[in-house]
Formats: sequence, structure tokens, C-alpha cells
Amino acid sequence: MWCIGRLTEEYRQRMYDLLDLYARPFRSGEPVICLDEKSKQLLKDSRTPLPIRPGVPVRQDYEYLRGGTCNLFVAVEPKGGRRTVLVTDRRTKPDFVAFVQYLLNTVYAKARRVHLVMDNLNTHFRKCFEEVLGAKAAKALLRRVVFHYTPKHASWLNMAEIEIGILDRQCLDRRLPDRATLVSEVDAWQQRRNADQCGIAWSFTRQDADMKMARHYVS
Repeated sequence: MWCIGRLTEEYRQRMYDLLDLYARPFRSGEPVICLDEKSKQLLKDSRTPLPIRPGVPVRQDYEYLRGGTCNLFVAVEPKGGRRTVLVTDRRTKPDFVAFVQYLLNTVYAKARRVHLVMDNLNTHFRKCFEEVLGAKAAKALLRRVVFHYTPKHASWLNMAEIEIGILDRQCLDRRLPDRATLVSEVDAWQQRRNADQCGIAWSFTRQDADMKMARHYVS
């Protein structure tokens, strides 16, 4: 269940901005890309599992060995049916900036304008690019970018959350012992979904928001 915060004027304007953005028709030259992060704990079996056989699933001992954690950066283009997932050791400012650089310079190099939808994590703002790259390089990198931020405590408006939920259910909801295995499994998952051009059909509109929430709006 999502808990809706105080519906201030700032909340409304950011929500309206995103809902209007999601309602636009698909434009290949102006992609809308939703970004978020996901932490994954690596777990190793403490004892060799009993193998699968007809009518019996793999059986694992309840004990496990901790193998550390990894971060996954997830970017999804809902109407384009494309996602990009990158596994990193951390999610620091340089890691995030490098991920966005990869998106802009490789995945969406031909786009004339890129809309990035993000939450309010401290690594997601323009100043972080300036700190990592310097003001001149950051300005050159972001010249095609339009930032769109969710209202505070409203990550439900970021469709990357939906994609991460699917990633969790289809790929991550099991023991993965090390980073190499995680990278291999995640790459296979995203290649399959990209080949199938799996998109996200967002149906919640600005009109829906006003009908459901108007009495809670605060000026």
C-alpha cells in the first residue's frame, strides 16, 4: 500500500507534471525514461541443495552465507518497451552519473531530448553532475535532458518502481551467490524483456487524481 503525503501545492504541481508527461504520445526522438535504484543482498548456500527431480522442486537448507550487497540502477522507457539495468558495487554520485552518461551517450545517443523521471534522492540532482564532472562537462552532458521529480514521499509516480517490482518477481526473488551470477541473470532478464518490447501501460490521469484527491489538496 502506498501512503500519500500531505498534498501541498508543490506536490500537486509535480504530480501534474508527471501525469501530463505520461499522457503524451510516444516519440522515439524524445523518450521518457524513469530511473531508480535497487539494493540486492547476495546469499550463498551453506549446504549443497538437493537437486530437482520429477515432481519435486529444488530443496535448499534454510541457513545461508552472506555474500555482501550490490546495487542495481534501473532505467525503463515505458512506452518504448526498453529497459537498461546496470549492476554496481555502490550507488554513490559517481556511480549514478556514470549510469546517466551511459544512457545519454550510448542507449539514447540519437534522441534530441530526454526526459528523466526520478525521486528526490540526493544523488539525483544537477549539482551532483557538476561535482563529479565539473560545470562545463555537466552542462554539455545535460544539454538534452529535462528533469522531472516526483513529489516527496510519492515514489508511486515513478514507473521505475513498477519495473523493479517485475524484476524482483521474475529474476531476483531467490538466492544469488555472487556479483557475476547476478550480472548474468539480470542481463538475460532484460534482454528477454527488451526483445519482447515489454512496456508499461500507465492509466492514472490528472483527471483521476483530481477526482480521488481533490478534497485533500492544501494550498
